[in-house]
This record gives sequence, C-alpha cells and structure tokens, in this order.
Amino acid sequence: MDFALTPEQQQIRDTFARFVDVEVAPRAAAIDDAHVYPREFVRQLADLGFFRMRYPEASGGLGLDLSTFCLALAEIARGSLSLAGCAAMQALMGTKFLQLLGNADIIDRLFVPALAGEKIGAICMTEPNAGSDLDGIATTARKVEGGYVLDGQKTWVTAAPVADFFTVFARAGEARKLTIFLVERDFHGVTVGRPIEKMGVWALPTSELAFADCFVPDSHRLSRADGDGDVHLKTTLAEIRIVTGAMALGVARAALAEATRYAGERQQFGKPINRFQAIQSKLAEMATDCEAAIHLVHHAAWCHDAGVPHQKEAAMAKLFASEAAARICDQAARVLASYGYAMEFPVQRYLRDVRFTLIGGGTSEILKLIIAKEMSR
Repeated sequence: MDFALTPEQQQIRDTFARFVDVEVAPRAAAIDDAHVYPREFVRQLADLGFFRMRYPEASGGLGLDLSTFCLALAEIARGSLSLAGCAAMQALMGTKFLQLLGNADIIDRLFVPALAGEKIGAICMTEPNAGSDLDGIATTARKVEGGYVLDGQKTWVTAAPVADFFTVFARAGEARKLTIFLVERDFHGVTVGRPIEKMGVWALPTSELAFADCFVPDSHRLSRADGDGDVHLKTTLAEIRIVTGAMALGVARAALAEATRYAGERQQFGKPINRFQAIQSKLAEMATDCEAAIHLVHHAAWCHDAGVPHQKEAAMAKLFASEAAARICDQAARVLASYGYAMEFPVQRYLRDVRFTLIGGGTSEILKLIIAKEMSR
C-alpha cells in the first residue's frame, strides 16, 4: 500500500531505496561479518543528508518531519539493520539534545560535525539496575565549583566504542532529579568498558561506560534546570519507539521479499513451492502483518508530526511492528527451510537482527503496560 506521499517524500524514499539497492544490500553481509562500525556508509548517509533531516534549517538541518525520516530509515533497515541502528543513533538519540539544549560552542564543535558524519554521538540511559525502570537510574552528578562530578556506570551504550561524545542522564541536586549532561570522550574519568557481544546487528558496537570522578563543566549541563531530564526523556522515548518501528518494518520487508522470491523459484514435486497452500498461507500472513505494521508506524509518525498526544500510538506502533517483524523473519526462515539456516542466505541475518527491535525503545511487556495506562486516562 502506498500512502499519499508528497512529491518530496517520494523523492526521498526513492533516493534511499536506490542507495540501499546499489550500495548497501550487496554488501550487507560483509558489513556485519566485519564486526566494525561502518564509517564509510555513515559518511555516505551524511552526504545524502540523512542526519540533517530531523533538524530545523536554522540549525543546519533540512526541517523534515518524522514521517519522512521513517520512510528513509525503513529503506536503510531493509538493506542492513546494523547500518540503520548506527544511522538512527546518530540522527536522533546521539545528537538531539545537543541541538535542543547545547550552547554555541557545542553546536559548532560537536553538533555540526556530527551532521556531516565526522563525529559520532551516543546516549547513555540504561544501567546495570535500570533498564525498563528508568526511575532506577543511579548515576550521580555532584555540584562543584565550575561544574559537576559524575559517578556511575552505564551499559548497553550503542556506539560507545566509537563515540566522540555522550549524552548522559544522571541524578543531580539534593532531590536527585534526572538531569542531562554532555560528556566528551576525552574527559578525565570516562572509561569505555568491555564490548557486549550480541547475536545480531554485529556492525553496531555496544559496550559499557563508566564515570569515576568525571568533571563536567557547567557549560556541558544540557538541562536548563536540574530535573528536566524526565520531560525530555518521555518525549524522546516516544520518538525512539516510532523510529524503532520503522527499522522493524525495513527488516520485515526484506525477509518477506526474500521468502517470496525463494518460494517462486524453489521447485518441489514438479512445481514452485508457492503453489502449495501451506506456503501460500505463510506468505499471506507475513504480508498482512507487514501491511498492518506499516499503517501503525506511519499513523504514529503522523500523530507526532501533527503535534497531538501520541504516547499510546508510539507504543502500539513499536509493539506491533517489532513483534510482526520477528514473526515474519521466523516464517521466512521456515519457507526457506534448510537454506533459512544457512549463513549464505540473508534470512538467518534477518532472524538474528530483528530481535534488536524487540528490545530498543522498551520491551513488548513494558509497552503493553504503557498502552494500558494511556487507555485508562
């Protein structure tokens, strides 16, 4: 189904679709197998303007809406979920608070180069004892002359091994309210910990991060006041969920396309297996799941762009899209049977990578609680 896209949206979607078909998809397996942050492709995305899409023109951005961003991101994820994860982190979570709250020096030294793919940003929320329970964040920021001293540990920090700067959520003030800080990689007391080996998205590096007596100057407290991190975090999480849904859409479309192609070519008992009802049923269910996910994700993005409350819609979109994508990838592997288990076929990568979308932005169990809570308002 084609949404009523504007000519600009169609052009942008087509531009990224061509980039994926020509540059990314043929090298997607190599990107993952290298287990290395794909800097070359990140720079190419920067040249295409991807990191500038969501920011206003006054900040050097393109001033485009979330719906358009999701169209482009879904295409990138169709080619490589590893690359899409890197792209989403750089374009949104890793740079958003710099643009929104950073001073002129931060904008010039870090934000503008990040849009060009020259510097890499990351966001630090999750801790060993604070995953879904973000109220459990325990990293502290103690006020001292000229700044703050950060102490604590973060984990599951996406892009940490290659990041030049980190947006850090910590407890500040006597009331220990959630506050946002910018920490540069070369600050004293910053230690990038062990890499976390994952079953999928191998080119998206993830690791622990520790702060020990880490001095952060006042100029790098992004929060305008101690405690405004809660409000910013709630707003950002809704956007992250919609974006994660868009990435799930991309890998789901890739898996569905591969299963459809294989079913039309694979011969059994003298005819293609897509002539058998069992396979037809799988393909029909996969296509229906994919179509429903498209509607939910783009509806949530539309709500965001229209400025209407969308916490519930964002949670629904991410919940359904990620679960549907996981089902689609599983069914695609079943359609390919033995070849769905073979490393030479991409379905095994889709099956491994898709679980990333089940976690990022909140687990399905947490999203159901959010949806139910919003329904009761």
